[in-house]
Amino acid sequence: MFISHLALDDFRSYVHEVIEFQPGVTVILGANGQGKTNLVEAIAYLARFASHRVAADTALVRFPGPQEQAPVGAVVRAKVHTVARERILELEIIKGRANRARLNRTSVRPRDLLGELKVVVFAPEDLILVKGDPSERRRFLDEMAVQMWPAYAGAKSDLDKILRQRGALLKQLGKDRRAGRPVDLTGLSIWNEQLVTCSRHVVHYRMLLLQALISPVKEIHNTVSNGARQLTVAYENSLTAIDGIDKDVSFDAIDDASAYEDSMRRALVQIEDSEIHRGVNLVGPHRDDLVMWLDDMPVKGYASHGESWSVALALKLASFDILTAHSARTGREKDTPILILDDVFSELDEYRRQAVLQTMANAEQVIITAAVGTDLPENIDANIIEIKLTDNGSQQITPSLNEQQRPVKEVDIVDNT
Repeated sequence: MFISHLALDDFRSYVHEVIEFQPGVTVILGANGQGKTNLVEAIAYLARFASHRVAADTALVRFPGPQEQAPVGAVVRAKVHTVARERILELEIIKGRANRARLNRTSVRPRDLLGELKVVVFAPEDLILVKGDPSERRRFLDEMAVQMWPAYAGAKSDLDKILRQRGALLKQLGKDRRAGRPVDLTGLSIWNEQLVTCSRHVVHYRMLLLQALISPVKEIHNTVSNGARQLTVAYENSLTAIDGIDKDVSFDAIDDASAYEDSMRRALVQIEDSEIHRGVNLVGPHRDDLVMWLDDMPVKGYASHGESWSVALALKLASFDILTAHSARTGREKDTPILILDDVFSELDEYRRQAVLQTMANAEQVIITAAVGTDLPENIDANIIEIKLTDNGSQQITPSLNEQQRPVKEVDIVDNT
């Protein structure tokens, strides 16, 4: 799998531009603030409907320059090549409204684009997988699940809607109780059933993903850390904090749907008063976590900076492996995901670099961003794209300065930020 053309309209710093790519390795060189990461962010967003840099889509729409009317949205288009076909994917990001999508120039639901482009991104921001809140690790699981099973996007969207509606009801019930008004639990019972069913679907997909992840992440971490400590990952279900709930309840979402649903119903009964008092949803997939240990030591809060880098790198390279394996199981064994390495080589020692290079060898397309060429592994065979700001504030993409590497045609990109 690879992209040959990327077109951007009002995305981040780009007013309008079309960039051509080749299969193999492409290096985008440019000092910080030149716009190189914006290019790879657009590719990743088209694959996952999520940015590895920001949570809000509105940040992706170009900020207007002086005396300029603000754009209402941004558009990302890409021509995607797989073994079987070529497709043009287009996603329009509109401020304050739902995104719009087209596939081969025909209007479709945005959800229909999921699975057409698979991308794995490794960036310095990925340290937050180790050091950040559980929400960051849930996001990692959710973005991977969407790429493997596009139907997961619907289950996760349904869960988010149920949690919003149920949370609003809990707040109202709490107000009624504190004011001495009658508390009608009929509506809560209805939302409970919807939450139970939808939670089981979400946990089912997450557990399938975890089962695929356990072995490769352990093996890759052993390589990148030179066998210093053994990495173990597990799914921590919020239900297990409730008395009487079996510790293997997460696996029930795969092996015994009725057992998982029964456990969640019992948990909701036990915490009903607390939820009404606090006005929040206290159990469910939105409070679960991906927990990690190095030997017997929890990674979060105890791992060193170098150990944290090894864990984050292992998670991302394992993601590439399981997406590749999933493509093979679905009859598309040559459609490996695009591997994006966003300004990370400067942070990696030789062991980690070798692990990345090994994964790069298995990818049909690799896109690397770097501030300077010395950040890259020696003798890397790549197309080079250099981005720099000119005196008049525009961005310019120039051919490689290395005459042994294939040139890329020169284009200008206006930057009004």
